[in-house]
Amino acid sequence: MTETMDSRPVHVVLGAGGGIGSALSRRLVAAGAIVAVVGRTAATIEGLAEEIGAQPYVLDATDSAAVRACIDSVKVRFGRLDGIANCVGSLLLKPLHLTSDDEWQATIQTNLGSAMAAVRAGVLAMRETGGAIVLVSSAAARVGMANHEAIAAAKAGIIGLTLSAAATYASRGIRINAVAPGLIRTPLTARLTGNPASEKVSLAMHALPRLGEPDDVASAIAWFLDPANCWVTGQVLGVDGGLATIRPTVRAL
Repeated sequence: MTETMDSRPVHVVLGAGGGIGSALSRRLVAAGAIVAVVGRTAATIEGLAEEIGAQPYVLDATDSAAVRACIDSVKVRFGRLDGIANCVGSLLLKPLHLTSDDEWQATIQTNLGSAMAAVRAGVLAMRETGGAIVLVSSAAARVGMANHEAIAAAKAGIIGLTLSAAATYASRGIRINAVAPGLIRTPLTARLTGNPASEKVSLAMHALPRLGEPDDVASAIAWFLDPANCWVTGQVLGVDGGLATIRPTVRAL
């Protein structure tokens, strides 16, 4: 049943239980949007929804049928759908010869598979009205980094998906863009950011002398979702402190 028509934008955030997804959900709600928060851990998603006044949906974002049903349900319930952000992701740091077939498949499915599911469901739901879809790639897909083979392949696939789908669905008024973060302080990266030695190495790789925070990426995703930026599609924005494009120099004293 459709709820009373509301002029507020309606957005779906997949992977809302993670650091970037939760920061984005909070930002969108604070800006006045209706937000459906989606994740596979009920306690986390329901807690976030209660905290910020969002609508919780518990599912596995790699299940394309479940994602399609969720997106359709949100559109029917609120009478519109303006944007989707897929913040689902994983992190596997291993050289390829030590990466098992199961690890490879899980990395591809979690990252690229969930992105595919989000785009397919999104374009079907927004093909008559237009809208925005934002995916999350990685700086590791844009510059060679040791021991990132599986995650780099998955995230590079997201860039290819973004560009091709943006071309396919532009005539429908559907904008598809991506962000490519550097190292962000989230629960997913705690093993790196919580280790002083690893953090020191990571800091040295970023031209801007700090690691990223979830809201750095969330603000970029929100910008892509904003209809004020409706002439922007097929873009991959590095939110990475310069990691993928510039080399740090000796800092002036």
